Amino acid sequence: MASDKKLQWPVKYDHCFQRIVLDNICNGCWYDHLKRPAYKHLSNSQALKAVKLCEDIISGNADLHTLNRQSLIWRGKKVR
Repeated sequence: MASDKKLQWPVKYDHCFQRIVLDNICNGCWYDHLKRPAYKHLSNSQALKAVKLCEDIISGNADLHTLNRQSLIWRGKKVR
């Protein structure tokens, strides 16, 4: 999906999608809230939130650009 030229997604690597989703379900840098690796330490509730957010991104009900910007802000990164 990320390589689909019709979609203007701000990221193209799996780890970036994971960062965005995990940061947004944790409301901050995910590794400040979860032990690594995240997939082994997510609660059932967090896993369900992550799946729901992914579904919302795919369907267009959540804006990946906005979610990415917020993730970068939480990390103190430069936002474009």
